[in-house]
Parts: sequence; C-alpha cells; structure tokens
Amino acid sequence: MKIVVAIKQIPERDAAVRIDAAGAWIDESDMQWGMNESDAYALEEALRLKEAYGGEVIALSAGPERVSSTLREALAKGADRAIHVDAKDLAQRDSLNVAQLLAAAIRPESPDLILTGLQSDDLGYGLTGVLVAELLRLPHASLILHVEKTESGLSVKRELEEGWFQNIELPLPALLTIQSGGNKLRYATLMGIKRAKTKELRNVAASDLGVAPAQTVALERIALPQKQKSTQILTGPAKEAAVALVERLKFEARVL
Repeated sequence: MKIVVAIKQIPERDAAVRIDAAGAWIDESDMQWGMNESDAYALEEALRLKEAYGGEVIALSAGPERVSSTLREALAKGADRAIHVDAKDLAQRDSLNVAQLLAAAIRPESPDLILTGLQSDDLGYGLTGVLVAELLRLPHASLILHVEKTESGLSVKRELEEGWFQNIELPLPALLTIQSGGNKLRYATLMGIKRAKTKELRNVAASDLGVAPAQTVALERIALPQKQKSTQILTGPAKEAAVALVERLKFEARVL
C-alpha cells in the first residue's frame, strides 16, 4: 500500500513569538521550527500501516527551504522518501491554494491512501486535508484515531463529541485527516537518522505544478494578546460572597 503523508512545518510550541516590523506576521528570523503535532500522528499511523501490511510511505511538505529539515525528520522516523514542494510564498497562500499545490504533487504518485493531520497548530483552519480530498475526488473521513486495512478498503475509528466514537468503512483510494493522540509517537533512532541522509528527498518547484499563487483572504495585521490583571474584593456575609464568587467564575472568568 502506497501512503502519502502531508506534513506542515510550524513554529515550535515553546518558541518566543515576536511580531515583525510590518505588524503583518511573526518575525521568522530566529524562529525554531518543527513538525505539526497532528501531522506527526498521521505519519505514525502511516508507518504502523506499512509495518502491518507492507508498502511505501512518502512524506510531502510545501514551504521554503527550511521545510527539508522536517522532511528529514520524517525520513529518520521511517518514511521511505520525501517530496518538498518549494513554495517560498506559502504564508501568502490561502488554504485552497495550498491544497491545490499538494494535490498537484500527489496526483502523479497515485497513492492508495493519503493521510494529513486534522489541523495545523499555528493557523488551525482544518481545511487543507478535506480540500485535497475534494480536488482529487477521493472519499475522506476526519477526526481519525485508528485505521485498519480490510479486504474491501479501510475500517477507521472516528472521534465524535462527548466521548463518543464512530466506526466506518471506506473504499481505497481515500484520504483521512488524523486526530492527535491515537497512537504513541516514535522517536527517530540514531540508525534512522543515518539512513535518512541517503533516502530520496525530491524538490519540486511550486511553479512547475501549474498552480498560480492565489489569495482570497489577506492578513493585514496581527497583535499579541494584551495581558490584563484585575482584583475584585467581595464584601458582605460569607454566604453571599460565595454566591457572588461562583457567579463571577461562571459568567465572567468562564472557568466553571
């Protein structure tokens, strides 16, 4: 089974975030980057399927040159080869345009299965995976925690609300968006890191895919959230103060 895993490189969670001079995006000059969490779970699911049923895992990512480090990480964990769609202007492309890039890179591979993360931790739109499925005219399912191959296709476990789950079957080829937490993530071994240096990492220019840059939503300004502190003193009898405290925690702080 040939599996393509779409991976996004995002700022590390503990990275210091600063706004750039134009106030339109973050300052990326000394930012630390890593693999998006739910995409890491998508990669793990792909590697487990390969171990169980055989086949090939291809890591795919779009972005500037720095994206190759995250693809090398995927190769070190067990992916067989990688494709880097060189798109230096990725931050200026909307979700549909990014999906068009990925779909154009995936189409020649004719994979049996495409896995993406549910959403990215930086923007959190949750659109790219399902848009790729629509562009490739593939059946898809989201919020997936577990995947098994069957004689007719796939059996998948979906996470629903309030602790409920759903088991459904899909034909192949298909696309699944993977939820975080379904498996325990593996680390890249020393041998895996050494092998990754010899594995294929193919670069494809975004312009060669026939997808012109397009943007329907423009981000004009971003700002860090304002930190505010306030103190309220509740006076009166203890019983009345307790009632007032619960009301404030429930309706103002919204922690109850």
